[in-house]
Amino acid sequence: MEMVQYKSLISTQHPSHWKVVRNKAFLSITGEVVGKRANEFVLLSLTTNGVIVRDVESGKGKFPKDFDTYQVVKPYDLVFCLFDIDETPRTVGLVEKEGMLTGAYTALKVNQKRAFPQFVYYYYLAVDNIKGLKPYYSGLRKTVRADKFLQIYIPLPPLAEQEKIVSFLEDKTSKIDAYVADKEKEIELLQELKQKTIADAVTKGLNPDAKMKDSGISWIGMIPEHWEVKKIGSLFTERREKVSDKDYPALSVSKQGITPQLDTAVKTDNGDNRKKVCKDDFVVNSRSDRKGSCGVSPYTGSVSLINIVLSPRNNIEVQYFHHLFRSNDYVEEYYRIGRGIVADLWTTRYSEMRNIMVPFPPIAEQHEIVSYINEQCQKIDTLITELQAEIDYLKEYKQRLIADVVTGQVNVQNKI
Repeated sequence: MEMVQYKSLISTQHPSHWKVVRNKAFLSITGEVVGKRANEFVLLSLTTNGVIVRDVESGKGKFPKDFDTYQVVKPYDLVFCLFDIDETPRTVGLVEKEGMLTGAYTALKVNQKRAFPQFVYYYYLAVDNIKGLKPYYSGLRKTVRADKFLQIYIPLPPLAEQEKIVSFLEDKTSKIDAYVADKEKEIELLQELKQKTIADAVTKGLNPDAKMKDSGISWIGMIPEHWEVKKIGSLFTERREKVSDKDYPALSVSKQGITPQLDTAVKTDNGDNRKKVCKDDFVVNSRSDRKGSCGVSPYTGSVSLINIVLSPRNNIEVQYFHHLFRSNDYVEEYYRIGRGIVADLWTTRYSEMRNIMVPFPPIAEQHEIVSYINEQCQKIDTLITELQAEIDYLKEYKQRLIADVVTGQVNVQNKI
């Protein structure tokens, strides 16, 4: 197949029999406003999973009040997000269900006598993967004006060839997506296994033949007969010393644990009024909307006042409590005893936390449990890393395949 040189959004060449045309030759702005017909349409949104129906009944998606700027879109229309392109995870989508979409997006109708909507979608998906519209950005928001977008040239195959390209890509990408979904499910199951391994070790110990007793605590249940239960307040003291982030580096408290705060993180105006954290202190965000944000700190630094900082008393293995306090059952118990003025946001204070009863194995057993958890989690994390590497490779392969096929670098005409 003869190729010709051409400066395009993706590739420098394309098959010689493909025509180079402007977007406006096969795309036009839809322009149909919703107005007072809002009850006739479902609410749609452009996401990384494509154009989806917004979930407004569960409260996760709010129904807009003003529909004067909303537009009607129909199956096989294309939706583009042509502003903040570098920061937008997905800038193109293909509409599958009639609905309404915010006017902030550019909705375009495809002249199906000139182009297959799915082909144009795949082409601009490949463009989006490399942020190929950068030469057309303007303004601080890195916007591509709709009229400028319609002037862009792309190489367009004959309709019959577009149809074969679409069939090929739909077959190949659906198989890749299914395989990736299977691998992601494996990772999910491994993460659940990791959580269960930790939870069982910190509440049941390592000896499956150990005699058990009722701990008397509902969230713990049965524990080894020789273990004790103790109040958190007998194992830790609250650290309340106020410091400045100029003297003690700012730390972040998240579900990943305690880490140095990124330079790009939003800073507060209260940098001189923070809590001191020493290495091996346990830190937990007391607000329920940050559920699970906690951990033993490997650093000395400072955190915002919303966090509780606990200094360990003598003769405890802090890593044992790091795992215990991050287990799902304990996290639920911690936030259950909190207080607040709204149903979905409350705070657990130290005065409440200090009275929570926790299992307390002998110190030697605490060390053994930590070693066991580290060993088992390392094995699981290795498997997860291998699976994630496979997923990343497949996603990159999918992107390359789409780009090569929609630019004619890979000829699929005899592969259907």
